[in-house]
Amino acid sequence: MRIQRILDLPTLLTRKSCFLFGPRGTGKSFLIREQLQERALIINLLRAEFFLRLSAAPSQLEDLIDGAGSPPLVVIDEVQKIPLLLDEVHRLIEERAIRFLLTGSSARKLKRGQANLLAGRASHAELFSFTWKELEKFDLHRYLRFGGLPRVYLSEDPEEELDAYVRTYLAEEIQAEGLIRRLPPFSRFLQTAALANGELINFANIASDAQVAPSTVREHYQLLEDTLIGFFLLPWTHSKKRKAISTAKFYFCDTGVAHTLTGTKHLDRNSDLFGRSFAHFLAMELRSALSYQRTRESLSFWRSTHGHEVDFVVGNRFAVEVKAKARVSERDAHGLKALQEEKAVQHYYLVSQDHVERKADGIEYVHWETFLTRLWK
Repeated sequence: MRIQRILDLPTLLTRKSCFLFGPRGTGKSFLIREQLQERALIINLLRAEFFLRLSAAPSQLEDLIDGAGSPPLVVIDEVQKIPLLLDEVHRLIEERAIRFLLTGSSARKLKRGQANLLAGRASHAELFSFTWKELEKFDLHRYLRFGGLPRVYLSEDPEEELDAYVRTYLAEEIQAEGLIRRLPPFSRFLQTAALANGELINFANIASDAQVAPSTVREHYQLLEDTLIGFFLLPWTHSKKRKAISTAKFYFCDTGVAHTLTGTKHLDRNSDLFGRSFAHFLAMELRSALSYQRTRESLSFWRSTHGHEVDFVVGNRFAVEVKAKARVSERDAHGLKALQEEKAVQHYYLVSQDHVERKADGIEYVHWETFLTRLWK
């Protein structure tokens, strides 16, 4: 099955070089082969011949390019494995106007190693799990349970693929790279963090449940973000009438990954877990749409100290409250109504599984597919 991805690499590279990041398994290498195979030199640092040669002598990058006939575009896959290569990339951009696509599934080595991030000479893009927009026959329940990682989504045994994905992440991204000293405590933290997916982060509670120090919990969360296995959702703190909390939330990169870490086997449509997964799915769609559409608007959430909450706020453009119910009422919009009093956001949506769509008191009650159709337009 061929699925057309939204991210268009040739268009992205028309102006300047680009860093392309994304969690392991989102299909970066496949997308490169599909869209750039005929026009670029592709250097995959997972291949020993390239890794050994360039790690010993990064300056040989220019020799590889010249040996390939000096193509106008060069792809370096998994560039974080040799951060020093970025000095050579910088030089070749400046001296020879060569355009680069630099990909990776971890930004940790680049951040911590103070790598040359090319000082504005390269844009940044991300590749995510399959989105609703990319999938013609979308099965909501299946997506909430197993997520949208390409290999998982296309598999006849998605549960087995997810188990393998988590094991590979622990073995290759974490253990093999020496990112933590002991794997068992980190594994406990992963499960605890997945149970708290999409909730306010309480470092003390998570530390207690995972049997590690609170300072270790903070480091582990940063590790999850650096290896792109999840992302922080920061609070919207511009409210004036009601004081906002300043605690962030954390979402894993994919609904299926979160369920695998918690050991979830079944997803009951009437359960609280289904509702949380539905909100997680909308978070993934919003984040993907903002990135692919190259908008600079921020994605956040709002919660007052008195408990009023709105799931998502996009810049000052719109706010979204998510309910997994098949029938909603105005009582479900109390968080949006409280946010309306701030007069800081232009549009307000209550997104649910209710097919009866309407607008009342400035709030639009829309079915989730209607909302996503508008979002992706």
